[in-house]
Amino acid sequence: MYFDALTMAAVADELREKIMGGRVQKVLLPAPLSLGLEIYAYRERHYLLASAHAQAARLHLAGTKLRRGVETATPLLLLLRKYVRGAHIDRLEQPPFERVLRIGLDHHEHGCTTLVFEVMGRHSNIVLVDAGGVVMECVKRIGPKMSRYRTVLPGQPYRPPPPQEKLAPGDLTELRLRHIVEALPPDVPLWRGLVQGLKGVSPLLAQEVAFRATGRTGTLAGEVEKISPLLAAIGDLLSLLESGHWQPSVVREEGEIAVFAPYPLTHREGHEPLASISQAVEGYYADAVGDEPYGFLRQSLRQAIARGRERQQRKRKALERSLTAREEIETLRQKGELILAYATQITPGQSELAVELEPGQPSLTIALDPRSSPVENAQRYFKAYRKAKAGAEEIPALLEQVELELRYLDQLEADLELASTQPEVQEVRLALSEAGYLKGEKRRRKPARSQPLTLRSPDGLTILVGKNSRQNEEVTFRRASAGDLWLHARGVPGAHVIVRSGRQKVPEATLHQAAGLAAYYSQAREATRVAVDYTQRRHVRRVKGARPGLVTYDHEQTIHVTPRGPE
Repeated sequence: MYFDALTMAAVADELREKIMGGRVQKVLLPAPLSLGLEIYAYRERHYLLASAHAQAARLHLAGTKLRRGVETATPLLLLLRKYVRGAHIDRLEQPPFERVLRIGLDHHEHGCTTLVFEVMGRHSNIVLVDAGGVVMECVKRIGPKMSRYRTVLPGQPYRPPPPQEKLAPGDLTELRLRHIVEALPPDVPLWRGLVQGLKGVSPLLAQEVAFRATGRTGTLAGEVEKISPLLAAIGDLLSLLESGHWQPSVVREEGEIAVFAPYPLTHREGHEPLASISQAVEGYYADAVGDEPYGFLRQSLRQAIARGRERQQRKRKALERSLTAREEIETLRQKGELILAYATQITPGQSELAVELEPGQPSLTIALDPRSSPVENAQRYFKAYRKAKAGAEEIPALLEQVELELRYLDQLEADLELASTQPEVQEVRLALSEAGYLKGEKRRRKPARSQPLTLRSPDGLTILVGKNSRQNEEVTFRRASAGDLWLHARGVPGAHVIVRSGRQKVPEATLHQAAGLAAYYSQAREATRVAVDYTQRRHVRRVKGARPGLVTYDHEQTIHVTPRGPE
């Protein structure tokens, strides 16, 4: 989905109407690549959200109060607090047909600055520029090695993004449009040619133009007979830039916003109007990336999990390389003993010793250090023997610990995907920090403890569902009794589910409900059928030396169910 030039123009008009002249009361960072401003204008508070995230770059007014997601005071945030907080908005400018918006700010004490919002996919940025056009700070620092065209660094003059080498739609004539269409191969879709030839035209806008002009979005360049309907369709859509009479619309798929635009999406069935472009943009990204503070926090935690997994895998490879086979270990000892046994036959400077162990069998060749004496060579082999023997005794246990760490990281990854509240997401962060996978984190208060899910089965029995490692530990070893039924999706990370049954037999309906929950709150929740193991709680044990929530069990039975969440 594209946040295109027309969308930016619609957002700019909305901001002029609602926040022009307003005063910035608060600045915050909802996420590492985002900026939030609370603006008081026309006796009302407005919340401006900007993101430079590659997959979620955007700029719009938020419908609810923004929440802080980044707690560390970054250099950008410190400068924003000084130069932007308390400033009045006196200017909004969008370069024609560009996805860039400049908001001018006038501070009574520190003078004028400009916030430049570049909403350009992976090239997106948010830049604070002083009155002289010099970059003060930015969300993404772009050095000369990252871009040949421009650098975006504090202390450097601000240089706009490179202009598009395309025809501006305002300069379009029927003849020029005919040249664009006729230059295309006949089998290329018309809309693709419009994107390639016209500045500020996104694929979505081009498809809308093609549909309005020809009745189909898939019309090929070779099928275009008349240019005038095409020129009229482009003119109708671009006239919104002059009139400002935007008509935001969205298309929903399976209840979620799949597409948005600042004009009616007539080429998509079921398009519906919305009150503002900000509402459309916010609705789309709420569905696409979720609640941003949680969504981006999840992303940073996923990256931490991936880094931890990579670290453990490197450790496993190093241990495996160090693990010497038992036969090789004994050979080291044997070589040392043979060097001593044949010491009188070794001459100074000799680099190897060949010993016939069995008549008719190949000799054993022993490498020697020609600079060392026979005793020193023998000691070198004995030292290698002792090290390899110690490794053979210690490394299996270390490898087992690595496997447990990998299992724990898998569980934390599942915990993160299952987390539906801020405390649950924060508990994953805390677990990673305590396990040493989030280095450099400041000590912070422990998050509010999330609670296991508690349900009542059709048969009146209580079902407890642990949705993360800590909750699993709690429901299994603190809340359950020995005779309660314990369930877990087989072979994948997920929830521990307890049926508070005591020693009584669990009815079939309750068993299926609990198994469905265990499947749903597991890494296999998207599967159609999931194997779920169940046994009495007495047969579940903590794994020795493992982190919370990792268990082993026996006396289990297995049931295959469809994942089913709480109803």
